[in-house]
Amino acid sequence: MGKKQTKKITRPEVLIKADMAAMAATAADLLVKTAHTAVGRYCRFTMALSGGSTPRLLHKMLAEKPFSERIPWDRTHIFWVDERCVPVEDLSSNYGMAKRDLLNRVPIPRENIHPMDVDLPPEEGARKYQEILTDFFKLKEGRFPVFDLIFLGIGRDGHTASIFPGQAALEEKKLIVHVKGGDPFVDRITLTLPVLNRGRNIVFLVSGKGKAEIVRTIFEDGSDPPPAARVEPLFGRLTWILDLGAAALLA
Repeated sequence: MGKKQTKKITRPEVLIKADMAAMAATAADLLVKTAHTAVGRYCRFTMALSGGSTPRLLHKMLAEKPFSERIPWDRTHIFWVDERCVPVEDLSSNYGMAKRDLLNRVPIPRENIHPMDVDLPPEEGARKYQEILTDFFKLKEGRFPVFDLIFLGIGRDGHTASIFPGQAALEEKKLIVHVKGGDPFVDRITLTLPVLNRGRNIVFLVSGKGKAEIVRTIFEDGSDPPPAARVEPLFGRLTWILDLGAAALLA
């Protein structure tokens, strides 16, 4: 896994849905199909989740029938794209949110859940997660993990994961780094662009009129691309799932 690939131009698929419920259903269908394909090819399914408000409906939908019965939980391994360095009980914890909305409600083995350790100092937590990824994916020096599915969102400033405009993390070549920023403005641990861009399937979930301007910038303005515009899969599939509000300014 993680072998060097020849970059190709990936044209994103853009799916515009009426509302967040339709977005979540589309994403859930995609997840089920991706999971079964991955298990058939690799005997396991690896997925990296993001936080924020938009994926919450998806997480809740996955925990209920029919989707909860269609996912091979025993072969599914869940990782995180990024995490805020706050207690799990904090409402801004990405792992805590997924735990409450999804993980506590489905029969996934505990050992298949791989959260970031926020009890450690952030730099140490980042190093530990890099070790977890290296061991799980059996990575050699200089190689990167390849996730079957990565879910991403964007902020109004164009950040994705916890990769913010103007920060050194934009050019980082390691698997994972410690940063500080965002809302809430706290220490964070995040996967880097080289990891995101090696995903087999990358899905942006974006909702609301408040994101319409940055969505237009990402798709139409190539002069100074925000972090989210730099998600360009080396060999995978890129999908944007938008609601009508987020897509309102697209031509």
